[in-house]
Amino acid sequence: MATTFLSVSYGFTAEPGENITEIETDLTAEEIMNQRDDNEFIVSARMEAEMVIVKGNRETVKEMVSYSQEGDALTEFTNPRDRGTKYLKLGEELWMYFPDAEDLVRISGHMLNQGMMGSDFSYQDALESERLTDLYQFELLGEEEIDGRMAYVLSGIAREGEEVSYYERKIWIDQERYIGLREELYARNGRMLKVAEVTEVDLFDDDRWYPTEMVMSDQLMEDSRTIFRINEIEFNPEIPEGTFSLDSLQ
Repeated sequence: MATTFLSVSYGFTAEPGENITEIETDLTAEEIMNQRDDNEFIVSARMEAEMVIVKGNRETVKEMVSYSQEGDALTEFTNPRDRGTKYLKLGEELWMYFPDAEDLVRISGHMLNQGMMGSDFSYQDALESERLTDLYQFELLGEEEIDGRMAYVLSGIAREGEEVSYYERKIWIDQERYIGLREELYARNGRMLKVAEVTEVDLFDDDRWYPTEMVMSDQLMEDSRTIFRINEIEFNPEIPEGTFSLDSLQ
Protein backbone atom coordinates (compact mmCIF):
# COMPACT_ATOMS: atom_id res chain seq x y z
CA MET A 1 0.00 0.00 0.00
CA ALA A 2 1.15 3.50 -0.76
CA THR A 3 -0.71 4.67 2.33
CA THR A 4 -0.60 3.11 5.80
CA PHE A 5 -3.85 1.54 6.93
CA LEU A 6 -5.61 -0.51 9.59
CA SER A 7 -8.24 -2.98 8.42
CA VAL A 8 -11.59 -3.69 10.10
CA SER A 9 -14.03 -6.32 8.79
CA TYR A 10 -17.77 -6.57 9.34
CA GLY A 11 -20.28 -9.40 9.22
CA PHE A 12 -23.98 -8.65 9.50
CA THR A 13 -25.86 -10.97 11.85
CA ALA A 14 -29.26 -9.23 12.05
CA GLU A 15 -31.65 -7.92 9.43
CA PRO A 16 -31.17 -4.11 9.36
CA GLY A 17 -34.23 -1.91 9.50
CA GLU A 18 -36.18 -3.86 12.11
CA ASN A 19 -34.88 -2.14 15.25
CA ILE A 20 -34.51 1.53 14.35
CA THR A 21 -35.01 3.67 17.44
CA GLU A 22 -35.28 7.39 18.04
CA ILE A 23 -32.06 9.21 18.83
CA GLU A 24 -31.14 12.41 20.62
CA THR A 25 -28.22 14.17 18.95
CA ASP A 26 -27.14 17.72 18.24
CA LEU A 27 -26.02 16.67 14.76
CA THR A 28 -28.29 17.31 11.79
CA ALA A 29 -28.72 14.83 8.96
CA GLU A 30 -26.66 17.08 6.69
CA GLU A 31 -23.81 17.32 9.22
CA ILE A 32 -23.72 13.52 9.55
CA MET A 33 -23.66 13.06 5.79
CA ASN A 34 -21.00 15.75 5.39
CA GLN A 35 -18.73 13.83 7.77
CA ARG A 36 -19.43 10.65 5.81
CA ASP A 37 -18.63 12.46 2.55
CA ASP A 38 -15.38 13.79 4.03
CA ASN A 39 -14.25 10.17 4.47
CA GLU A 40 -15.62 8.59 1.30
CA PHE A 41 -15.53 11.36 -1.31
CA ILE A 42 -12.41 11.12 -3.47
CA VAL A 43 -10.78 14.25 -4.86
CA SER A 44 -7.90 12.35 -6.46
CA ALA A 45 -6.74 8.74 -6.22
CA ARG A 46 -5.08 5.78 -7.88
CA MET A 47 -6.35 2.32 -7.02
CA GLU A 48 -5.93 -1.31 -7.95
CA ALA A 49 -9.15 -3.22 -7.46
CA GLU A 50 -11.15 -6.24 -8.48
CA MET A 51 -14.80 -7.15 -8.98
CA VAL A 52 -16.01 -10.65 -8.14
CA ILE A 53 -19.28 -11.08 -10.05
CA VAL A 54 -21.47 -13.84 -8.62
CA LYS A 55 -24.39 -15.20 -10.64
CA GLY A 56 -25.77 -18.29 -8.95
CA ASN A 57 -22.87 -20.76 -8.64
CA ARG A 58 -20.71 -18.93 -11.18
CA GLU A 59 -18.00 -16.43 -10.21
CA THR A 60 -16.15 -14.10 -12.58
CA VAL A 61 -13.21 -11.98 -11.47
CA LYS A 62 -12.31 -8.75 -13.21
CA GLU A 63 -9.22 -6.79 -12.19
CA MET A 64 -8.59 -3.11 -12.87
CA VAL A 65 -6.43 -0.06 -12.31
CA SER A 66 -8.23 3.27 -11.90
CA TYR A 67 -7.28 6.93 -11.72
CA SER A 68 -9.70 9.64 -10.61
CA GLN A 69 -9.44 13.40 -10.20
CA GLU A 70 -12.08 16.05 -9.58
CA GLY A 71 -14.95 14.04 -11.08
CA ASP A 72 -13.05 12.54 -14.03
CA ALA A 73 -11.91 8.91 -14.00
CA LEU A 74 -10.04 6.41 -16.15
CA THR A 75 -10.34 2.66 -15.52
CA GLU A 76 -8.39 -0.01 -17.39
CA PHE A 77 -9.12 -3.71 -16.93
CA THR A 78 -6.06 -5.92 -16.51
CA ASN A 79 -7.41 -9.48 -16.20
CA PRO A 80 -6.59 -11.61 -19.29
CA ARG A 81 -10.09 -11.77 -20.77
CA ASP A 82 -10.71 -8.01 -20.58
CA ARG A 83 -7.15 -6.71 -20.79
CA GLY A 84 -7.04 -3.27 -22.39
CA THR A 85 -10.75 -2.53 -22.05
CA LYS A 86 -11.04 1.02 -20.73
CA TYR A 87 -13.69 3.34 -19.31
CA LEU A 88 -13.31 7.09 -19.28
CA LYS A 89 -15.58 9.39 -17.30
CA LEU A 90 -15.41 13.01 -18.41
CA GLY A 91 -17.82 15.06 -16.37
CA GLU A 92 -21.27 13.66 -17.19
CA GLU A 93 -20.05 11.62 -20.16
CA LEU A 94 -18.93 7.98 -20.09
CA TRP A 95 -16.87 6.37 -22.85
CA MET A 96 -15.76 2.77 -23.35
CA TYR A 97 -12.90 1.45 -25.49
CA PHE A 98 -12.79 -2.13 -26.82
CA PRO A 99 -9.19 -3.03 -27.79
CA ASP A 100 -10.02 -6.05 -29.97
CA ALA A 101 -12.30 -4.03 -32.23
CA GLU A 102 -10.41 -0.77 -31.66
CA ASP A 103 -13.87 0.69 -31.08
CA LEU A 104 -14.73 3.74 -28.97
CA VAL A 105 -18.34 3.93 -27.71
CA ARG A 106 -20.17 6.56 -25.71
CA ILE A 107 -22.49 5.01 -23.12
CA SER A 108 -25.70 7.00 -22.75
CA GLY A 109 -29.48 6.73 -22.41
CA HIS A 110 -30.90 3.38 -21.34
CA MET A 111 -27.43 1.81 -21.56
CA LEU A 112 -26.48 3.64 -18.35
CA ASN A 113 -28.82 1.37 -16.36
CA GLN A 114 -27.09 -1.80 -17.54
CA GLY A 115 -24.58 -3.66 -15.39
CA MET A 116 -21.01 -2.51 -15.85
CA MET A 117 -19.05 -5.45 -17.30
CA GLY A 118 -21.95 -7.70 -16.28
CA SER A 119 -21.74 -6.69 -12.61
CA ASP A 120 -24.40 -5.42 -10.21
CA PHE A 121 -22.94 -1.90 -10.49
CA SER A 122 -24.59 0.07 -13.28
CA TYR A 123 -22.81 2.51 -15.58
CA GLN A 124 -24.89 5.24 -13.95
CA ASP A 125 -23.40 4.25 -10.59
CA ALA A 126 -19.98 4.97 -12.06
CA LEU A 127 -21.07 8.43 -13.19
CA GLU A 128 -22.19 9.61 -9.75
CA SER A 129 -19.03 11.08 -8.26
CA GLU A 130 -20.52 14.06 -6.44
CA ARG A 131 -20.90 14.32 -2.69
CA LEU A 132 -24.22 12.73 -1.69
CA THR A 133 -25.31 15.91 0.10
CA ASP A 134 -25.19 17.68 -3.29
CA LEU A 135 -27.57 15.11 -4.81
CA TYR A 136 -29.97 14.26 -1.98
CA GLN A 137 -31.91 15.93 0.82
CA PHE A 138 -31.39 13.78 3.92
CA GLU A 139 -33.55 13.14 6.98
CA LEU A 140 -32.35 11.47 10.18
CA LEU A 141 -34.66 8.53 10.99
CA GLY A 142 -32.97 7.27 14.15
CA GLU A 143 -30.26 4.81 15.09
CA GLU A 144 -29.73 1.06 14.90
CA GLU A 145 -27.05 -1.43 15.89
CA ILE A 146 -25.41 -3.34 13.04
CA ASP A 147 -23.14 -6.19 14.12
CA GLY A 148 -22.16 -4.46 17.33
CA ARG A 149 -21.71 -0.98 15.85
CA MET A 150 -24.20 1.83 16.42
CA ALA A 151 -25.23 3.56 13.23
CA TYR A 152 -27.24 6.63 12.31
CA VAL A 153 -30.06 5.71 9.93
CA LEU A 154 -30.89 8.32 7.30
CA SER A 155 -33.15 8.59 4.30
CA GLY A 156 -32.18 10.71 1.30
CA ILE A 157 -34.58 11.89 -1.43
CA ALA A 158 -33.13 13.11 -4.73
CA ARG A 159 -32.96 16.88 -5.01
CA GLU A 160 -35.12 18.36 -7.75
CA GLY A 161 -33.31 18.59 -11.07
CA GLU A 162 -30.47 16.22 -10.12
CA GLU A 163 -29.76 13.22 -12.36
CA VAL A 164 -29.38 10.23 -10.03
CA SER A 165 -29.54 6.45 -10.32
CA TYR A 166 -31.91 6.04 -7.39
CA TYR A 167 -34.71 8.30 -6.22
CA GLU A 168 -34.20 7.38 -2.56
CA ARG A 169 -31.27 6.08 -0.52
CA LYS A 170 -31.59 4.67 2.97
CA ILE A 171 -28.17 4.63 4.58
CA TRP A 172 -26.63 3.41 7.83
CA ILE A 173 -23.67 5.55 8.99
CA ASP A 174 -21.21 4.28 11.61
CA GLN A 175 -21.51 6.73 14.52
CA GLU A 176 -17.81 6.52 15.40
CA ARG A 177 -16.11 6.32 12.00
CA TYR A 178 -18.70 8.04 9.79
CA ILE A 179 -18.59 5.33 7.12
CA GLY A 180 -21.67 4.08 5.31
CA LEU A 181 -22.13 0.48 6.45
CA ARG A 182 -25.22 -0.28 4.41
CA GLU A 183 -27.36 1.35 1.73
CA GLU A 184 -30.76 0.42 0.37
CA LEU A 185 -31.45 1.94 -3.03
CA TYR A 186 -35.02 2.64 -4.18
CA ALA A 187 -36.93 3.65 -7.29
CA ARG A 188 -39.43 6.51 -7.22
CA ASN A 189 -42.30 4.02 -6.79
CA GLY A 190 -40.73 2.73 -3.56
CA ARG A 191 -39.39 -0.53 -4.97
CA MET A 192 -36.04 -1.60 -3.58
CA LEU A 193 -33.58 -1.98 -6.46
CA LYS A 194 -30.25 -2.78 -4.81
CA VAL A 195 -28.55 -3.24 -1.45
CA ALA A 196 -24.93 -2.28 -0.82
CA GLU A 197 -23.11 -3.55 2.28
CA VAL A 198 -19.61 -2.53 3.33
CA THR A 199 -17.72 -5.58 4.57
CA GLU A 200 -14.28 -4.10 5.19
CA VAL A 201 -13.06 -0.64 6.26
CA ASP A 202 -9.46 0.62 6.42
CA LEU A 203 -7.93 3.49 8.39
CA PHE A 204 -5.51 5.52 6.26
CA ASP A 205 -2.84 7.84 7.64
CA ASP A 206 -4.38 7.58 11.13
CA ASP A 207 -7.24 9.97 10.33
CA ARG A 208 -9.34 8.72 7.41
CA TRP A 209 -11.62 5.69 7.37
CA TYR A 210 -12.43 4.38 3.90
CA PRO A 211 -14.43 1.33 2.72
CA THR A 212 -12.21 -1.12 0.84
CA GLU A 213 -14.65 -3.95 0.29
CA MET A 214 -18.37 -3.85 -0.41
CA VAL A 215 -21.04 -6.14 -1.78
CA MET A 216 -23.72 -4.86 -4.17
CA SER A 217 -26.80 -7.07 -4.55
CA ASP A 218 -29.39 -6.58 -7.29
CA GLN A 219 -32.81 -7.09 -5.67
CA LEU A 220 -34.48 -7.58 -9.06
CA MET A 221 -32.31 -10.60 -9.93
CA GLU A 222 -32.15 -13.90 -8.08
CA ASP A 223 -28.81 -14.74 -6.45
CA SER A 224 -26.88 -11.88 -8.07
CA ARG A 225 -24.20 -9.90 -6.28
CA THR A 226 -20.86 -8.25 -6.94
CA ILE A 227 -17.98 -7.93 -4.48
CA PHE A 228 -15.86 -4.84 -5.11
CA ARG A 229 -12.49 -5.05 -3.40
CA ILE A 230 -9.76 -2.39 -3.31
CA ASN A 231 -6.38 -4.07 -3.07
CA GLU A 232 -4.29 -0.89 -3.16
CA ILE A 233 -5.16 2.79 -3.04
CA GLU A 234 -3.19 6.02 -2.98
CA PHE A 235 -4.95 9.28 -2.21
CA ASN A 236 -3.89 12.49 -3.96
CA PRO A 237 -1.20 10.97 -6.19
CA GLU A 238 0.57 12.70 -9.05
CA ILE A 239 -1.45 11.86 -12.16
CA PRO A 240 0.16 12.44 -15.58
CA GLU A 241 -1.27 15.26 -17.64
CA GLY A 242 -3.57 14.02 -20.39
CA THR A 243 -4.74 10.94 -18.45
CA PHE A 244 -8.38 12.02 -18.66
CA SER A 245 -8.78 12.46 -22.41
CA LEU A 246 -10.23 10.47 -25.29
CA ASP A 247 -6.68 10.12 -26.66
CA SER A 248 -5.76 8.12 -23.56
CA LEU A 249 -8.25 5.40 -24.50
CA GLN A 250 -6.53 4.34 -27.71
